[in-house]
Amino acid sequence: MSGHDPFCPSRRLGRGVALTLVFAGVVAAGAATGSLPGELGGARESAVGEGRTTATLSSRPEAVTRAAEEAMADGKSPLEAAERAVSRSGDRWAAVYSEGEYAEFAQSLDGRYTGVGLEARRERDGRIEITEVRSGSPAAAAGIRAGDRLSSVDGTNVEGRPVTDVVSLLRGDALDAPAGTTVRLGLERGTRAWTETLRRTRLSTDSVTVRRLADGVTVITIAAFTKGVGDSVRTAVRAAPGDEGIVLDLRGNSGGLVTEAVSTASVFLDGGLVATYDVDGDQRVLHAEPGGDTGRPLVTLVDGGTMSAAELLTGALKDRGRAVVVGSRTFGKGSVQMPSRLPDGSVAELTVGHYRTPSGRSVDGQGVTPDLEADEGALERAESVLDGLGDTA
Repeated sequence: MSGHDPFCPSRRLGRGVALTLVFAGVVAAGAATGSLPGELGGARESAVGEGRTTATLSSRPEAVTRAAEEAMADGKSPLEAAERAVSRSGDRWAAVYSEGEYAEFAQSLDGRYTGVGLEARRERDGRIEITEVRSGSPAAAAGIRAGDRLSSVDGTNVEGRPVTDVVSLLRGDALDAPAGTTVRLGLERGTRAWTETLRRTRLSTDSVTVRRLADGVTVITIAAFTKGVGDSVRTAVRAAPGDEGIVLDLRGNSGGLVTEAVSTASVFLDGGLVATYDVDGDQRVLHAEPGGDTGRPLVTLVDGGTMSAAELLTGALKDRGRAVVVGSRTFGKGSVQMPSRLPDGSVAELTVGHYRTPSGRSVDGQGVTPDLEADEGALERAESVLDGLGDTA
């Protein structure tokens, strides 16, 4: 399990800490357009927590807003009242965010985040190892290197903790810590142990990375669907030599902007259906733009961390026969949330519908089953599949 400091704000609901991504603007590209209602303009989805539980539709913006308004009239906290209303609703995916958290999410989806520039993973013995230090970041300026171990954050021992918790501590989510605030890290390198105080800053993410394997296969990894991802994937595909195969790696992708997932689907499809979704029973559709590359061999890699918008893309490519899906069953988050502004400026997100793949299969609570199961050696399996696809092309 690995993680980095973008995209990991705290979830105020239940005061838990979870990996959270906000999905904004469900608008179809091409022949049809769909968007969810809501004063904040556009649809949003959230991917939060673990497990495969189907969200209910029992919470509604009116009920939560009414609870917040009544609390404000009584001199109580509208945000806390909304949290209680959401908690009682049974809506697994609903959440309430402060105005600052919501603004931070919007910035994250633009590819910006507040952090120190570290990426880390938890080893089997529970230790937290730093796997990457972003160039030009506060961590890089302090001389922290990949391979160093992170033992504590602001005095809290992080050994054995989930990486998402460690990332949240680094970002100061529980404190709503902005850029400019400091964080004290306990570090180890060999037998040396020391502490380093870093100042959080605004950083930008690289959501798309591209590498070419020795056999000529191009691997395009999408960490999250932030703004511009679709264009980046299109550029990478056009730059790939000839008709050589592509591996689209969506493992660990918790989602992002649905518009960018549809834009990415358009890179590989020549128009047609990407997904359908309902909003309180009203059916909507998402279509790809025409003119995508439909001939190049394509394998999509997925795992249990592939969620929401990433599942929408995977389901479209699988159902349309465009890609062979390799890996393990995806997370299973196919519900749609609508944001509602509360009287104090905070935001409640409530489930209003679910989406389905082009063949009509529901993703929520089920995930997408790969064509070929693979865990260890999934990339090697993908290469083998591409070899076969190339032989039959």
